[in-house]
Amino acid sequence: MATIRRLDPADADVIPALTEVLRDVIAGGASVGFLASDGTTELDDYWRGIFASLGPALALWIAEHQGQVVGTVQLAPCQRSNGRHRGDVQKLLVHRSAQGRGVATRLMDAVEAHARASGLGLLVLDTHSGSRAEGLYRNRGWLAAGSIPGFAAVPDGSLIATTYFYKQL
Repeated sequence: MATIRRLDPADADVIPALTEVLRDVIAGGASVGFLASDGTTELDDYWRGIFASLGPALALWIAEHQGQVVGTVQLAPCQRSNGRHRGDVQKLLVHRSAQGRGVATRLMDAVEAHARASGLGLLVLDTHSGSRAEGLYRNRGWLAAGSIPGFAAVPDGSLIATTYFYKQL
């Protein structure tokens, strides 16, 4: 079973492992903000930027199994005065070798528990319409707010629809 751990800036030594998880989900065709042509430098730079942003505006968790990082998720609480009751769940990523083992569920458990403890009452996220992730969110009580066709590109550059979800805590 995977262990879930919240990271802080001092944990930046896991960037290579996070890059490997990101590279794997991209290779699997997931729409996660990157194209197949993006290299290690772009992926590492992304994670360095995430670590530089950790704090009140961004939280990051990883899932580890047998010493390996197999998943990750982020929570970005809204920083605007009219939105401090909500947060944006971002980059739920699970290495293909660990999918189907409850890793995504455990990561979402951690995010939702942290959000509740932080006083957030609403979470939002978006995902590739028709993806396996949609089923995960629906099974956890998330509601679809709507879908936008051609919103994002999958790694090969093809445009796909994105569905926005929300959950009131």
